[in-house]
Amino acid sequence: MDHSAPALIVATMDTKGQEASYIADCLKAQDIAVILMDAGIRGGSPIAVDITREQVARAGGSALEKVQNLGHEGKALEVMTNGAIECALELHRQNQVQGIIGLGGSMGTTLGSAVMRSFAVGFPKVMISTMASRDTRAFVGTKDILMLHSVCDLSGLNRITRKVLRNGALALAGMLRVAPPVEEQIKKPLVFISTLGTTEACVQQVRKALEEKNNEVVIFHTVGSGGKAMEELMGPEKISTLVDLSLHEIADHHFGGDYDAGAQRGTTALDMGIPTLLVPGNIDFLVTGPLETALRQFPDRPYHVHNAAITVVRTSREEIRYLARIIASLCNRAAGPCRLLIPLKGFSAFDHEQGPLHDPEAPEIFIKILQKHLDDKSSLKTLPLHINDSQFAQAIIDMSYQINSDIA
Repeated sequence: MDHSAPALIVATMDTKGQEASYIADCLKAQDIAVILMDAGIRGGSPIAVDITREQVARAGGSALEKVQNLGHEGKALEVMTNGAIECALELHRQNQVQGIIGLGGSMGTTLGSAVMRSFAVGFPKVMISTMASRDTRAFVGTKDILMLHSVCDLSGLNRITRKVLRNGALALAGMLRVAPPVEEQIKKPLVFISTLGTTEACVQQVRKALEEKNNEVVIFHTVGSGGKAMEELMGPEKISTLVDLSLHEIADHHFGGDYDAGAQRGTTALDMGIPTLLVPGNIDFLVTGPLETALRQFPDRPYHVHNAAITVVRTSREEIRYLARIIASLCNRAAGPCRLLIPLKGFSAFDHEQGPLHDPEAPEIFIKILQKHLDDKSSLKTLPLHINDSQFAQAIIDMSYQINSDIA
């Protein structure tokens, strides 16, 4: 292990100093050097730290005394979070840190995970948290953060916290112990594809065919965070083609579904001029929570209980019209090649003749609005197939080659 590039421990040392010190000891026992950052606001640290709370506050644009006198924990946390991010990134710019570990409750997790989200995918990140048994999307975002549930409150060292803290430290040590691989310059064209399980039959055939043609394919699971990560990674990863096969995150954003990927969903590739093939996969439904939530939020709709936590409800015809206008406007702004491929016999496994949410007229309604609003009508192609038909997958493959000869 190269001690010039140690692990960074991010903690509020006034409330988590004892626990952070224990993590440091566990890492040092594995021959991992440590940098301690104190992002606490009140009290003091029981041990010496490498980056003080005063330094963190200054990096966040304020003096610690001013932060302490804000009288609002949320605003104070924002300053210290921004400062902690800047301090961590500066260490990384100087090649002084190889991985990050944090610990805390809701406030400490908010701060520590924000620091971790500022680092690239692949950089080791471990967050030990009392919040890890809940919905962790707000903390994890689009990054590969390992969330470890603390089981009990992180308040002192005892037979339980010692086990959990040690496991978290050893998890980070394991990631750091093996030298990071030297990334080879990959010559293959990179293709991004979006999907859900309800279009899995289609995407697997597409993926296999593209890989056989010597492309590298990355699949994004469009559960909100998946689509958002896909948008974020397009620029840094220099993709050659986007096959956006699952557009329901756009529907969820506009109509209140759970798989909302934000307002930028669907825009990045088109704005960057990346060759894009759009397929309205999964726009036949909105995703919501348990059945009772779905019935309350979307009454009087056809629905399908996917499992105890997820219910999907049929998009209305008016919503289909609205989505068609949105997707047409996206295509009209494209700075590069853009094509639309529409399956006339259904948009997902649920939207099938034998499926629970089939509406045979919806595709025609969708197409009619597209034709009305598209600037380039020639970009639209329809096929009398279901999205999961093998022939439709082959049409996607063929059109992918047509819009970008680099991937053929």
